[in-house]
Amino acid sequence: MPRYRLAVFDSDGTLSDTLPWMRGVYNEVAASLDLRTFTPEEFERHRDLHGAELLEAAGVPLWKLPRVMSEFRRRMAEHEGSLRVFEGIPDVLRHLHAGGLHLAVVSSNSRANVERILGADLAAQFGHFDCGAALFGKASRIRATVRHFRLAPRDAIYLGDELRDAEAARKAGVGFGAVAWGLHRLETLQGASPDRVFRTVPDLLGLLE
Repeated sequence: MPRYRLAVFDSDGTLSDTLPWMRGVYNEVAASLDLRTFTPEEFERHRDLHGAELLEAAGVPLWKLPRVMSEFRRRMAEHEGSLRVFEGIPDVLRHLHAGGLHLAVVSSNSRANVERILGADLAAQFGHFDCGAALFGKASRIRATVRHFRLAPRDAIYLGDELRDAEAARKAGVGFGAVAWGLHRLETLQGASPDRVFRTVPDLLGLLE
């Protein structure tokens, strides 16, 4: 099992528990953009769909996707309630950083939203942020992040909760770490042959082993 020098994290569904909020505002966003809305049962039924399949189920044409992403980012920036990282993430990030592991974030969300949810102290644990990636454009951002730290792709792992995260990691030539607490169920992510599997947040400490 390789010992990585850089851990690159997805944000929503991996570091931040924002998926319930996204489901809560989705139908409002969909209605405002003339898209299909979902019932609670449909949200759960579509949970494990690949990103492209989910767009088809939601009736989102690719040309409209940037508007959808922008609307979610805007609403999150204006949200006055509490959006938090998953329980245990703060301690884990501090231990990983103290253990000498480089930390970075590559996310489709905006950097302002990511840092706001992390808070100043946790954001300071990260040596690099590359945010605002297109839904299917993370691979180039991951490659650029690895170059930022002057490391080889084999020295890095991307941690995420979706099949598109696994695909981005493969395209970037880095390892993929599947987390079990996000959007896609672990059995779905295991179909992508992840290099590491993290069933609980404390399991992330295994990156130091």
